[in-house]
Amino acid sequence: MKRVSLFVLTLLSTSLFIACSETNVIEKPIVIDETPDAEPVSGQFTKNVLIEDYTGTWCGNCTRVSYGIKQVFEQTNRAVAVAIHYGNDPYHFDGIDPLKNLISPDFDLELPVSRLNRLTVWSFPEPQNVQQAVNLTSVNCGLGLKMNASRTATGYNLQVDVKFVQNYEGLKLVVYLLEDDLIYFQRNYTQFYNAVNPIPNFEHDHVLRASVTNILGDAMGSNTRFGETFSKTFDIALPADIENPEKVNFVAFVVGADNRVINVRHCNLNETQDFQENP
Repeated sequence: MKRVSLFVLTLLSTSLFIACSETNVIEKPIVIDETPDAEPVSGQFTKNVLIEDYTGTWCGNCTRVSYGIKQVFEQTNRAVAVAIHYGNDPYHFDGIDPLKNLISPDFDLELPVSRLNRLTVWSFPEPQNVQQAVNLTSVNCGLGLKMNASRTATGYNLQVDVKFVQNYEGLKLVVYLLEDDLIYFQRNYTQFYNAVNPIPNFEHDHVLRASVTNILGDAMGSNTRFGETFSKTFDIALPADIENPEKVNFVAFVVGADNRVINVRHCNLNETQDFQENP
């Protein structure tokens, strides 16, 4: 069980003949339980898990991971998926090299490859290890995100807000632009999807089409302390290869200095979000 100490500063003052005496600062630790079934702590945020699925339409075993993601979605609404296509593929993501060097610096990617919160290997076989992903979610996180996404005449406008109820250092923000409902064939060497091979009109969702920030993250600076809110607005040009501009959606997440995801959020087009904050 992971535990985080959050310090509440309580100012106590006493009065004598209407004159204030000196102020004392008392530090009281609050123990935060980050397990999935923990009791919600007031002021903390829902903690979501990021699933990055390195995949390809040509990869016959990659359907195993996509099926596993569907199983995760059936178990929890605290999961966010990104499909990063690689290789001889119409949706190949050209900027994949920094990610490849992060998760597999010494070897080429032999698909399928999947990572939870960027660096944790999702154990094989993924559909039988759904609980591993679910266990990385929680009702208590010291960092929350919200987004506001809209279509413009030339692209998209996206505002990302990150709120902190504990202190952090060395954080980076990553923002992805995704596209859903891309219909294309899919090789399938598994028993999933009725063992059809190839699947002629497979629906490819949450496909990474652009990294709005540096794919390893943009530094968030020093305003990541208790009680602060970091805000940034992006004006994003419509990527040239987008097939359906109305099917674009966004993912934003914050990573620590170790490149692990602290929290993540997904946002549809024309959605205005609130923080997933516990009452």
